[in-house]
Amino acid sequence: MNAARRIFNFYRDGFRNMDVGKSLWLIVIIKLVIMFLVLRIFFFKPELSSYKTDKEKAAHVIENLTKND
Repeated sequence: MNAARRIFNFYRDGFRNMDVGKSLWLIVIIKLVIMFLVLRIFFFKPELSSYKTDKEKAAHVIENLTKND
């Protein structure tokens, strides 16, 4: 438990003493949020929402996984 506390304190103190790093982390977080929102909206459409039961959803998934193109 002592090692976990020392590791936590190391990272906490490191982030607390950053100057430029805080703004860089903020930019990284904003870019990730935007990227995942764009991916979710344009690429990952809720295809299974048209099925009412779990059995229908499972059948659709199995059919698409085992389909030979």
